[in-house]
Amino acid sequence: MPYIVDFKNVSIIGLESSPVAEALAGLRANEARYFMNKYKHEFTVVPASESPETLDYVNRILKEERDIEFAAKPLETSRFQVENIQISYVFYEDGLSVNVMYTIDDSKKRAVGFKLSEGMEVPKELESKFKFARQKSKLAGTIRGSYFVIKGEY
Repeated sequence: MPYIVDFKNVSIIGLESSPVAEALAGLRANEARYFMNKYKHEFTVVPASESPETLDYVNRILKEERDIEFAAKPLETSRFQVENIQISYVFYEDGLSVNVMYTIDDSKKRAVGFKLSEGMEVPKELESKFKFARQKSKLAGTIRGSYFVIKGEY
């Protein structure tokens, strides 16, 4: 069942099993606010169990580009296009958010982003490979983020 993320009244709907559910809900709301403000797009998520194609797509890019496979359980996904950018998200139970931004007509503007909810540890799959910058958010507290540029075609 699709859920439109409300960034005015943050809710943990769909994220209840996460040990950092409140922070993850804030992170998800932060993303929803960004897409509404920048693109006038309603950020909608679906349970990961209902979106195997999005999970497969993100997992394939992670595996082929950086040999990354997360142990954490995926809770929700989102997949949409704004302007010339295809965007996919996976929100994991441990508080991690992974997004793929894939510009259709410019291979130099394609990347995978990682955001860590406040209160979660850096996943072991990422700890030695990436440095994380801090960002303050009214909705999510302190978010730590990193990314890498996609080199292949997907």
